[in-house]
Amino acid sequence: MDVIKLVLQILLGITSLLLTLLILLHKGRGGGMSDMFGGGMTTSLGSSGVAERNLNRVTIILGVIWAAVIIGLGLVMRFSVES
Repeated sequence: MDVIKLVLQILLGITSLLLTLLILLHKGRGGGMSDMFGGGMTTSLGSSGVAERNLNRVTIILGVIWAAVIIGLGLVMRFSVES
C-alpha cells in the first residue's frame, strides 16, 4: 500500500505543477490578475483559436486526472491498514 501511496503523491505533485502552468498559459480575458501583470499588453501575441481550444482540452483532461488522483489518494489513505 505504501508504494501506491508514494506513486499517487508523486503523480499529484506533477499534475499540480502542470495544471498550474497550463492555467497560467491561458489568455487573459481582461480586468483581472492577468492585466495587473501585463497580460493586457500582449493581446497581439495571443494564441489562435485552435491553439486556445487545444489548451482548454488539455487543461480539462489534466484537471480530471488531478481530481482522480486526489480521490484515489484519499481512498488509499482512508482504507490503508496501519500495522
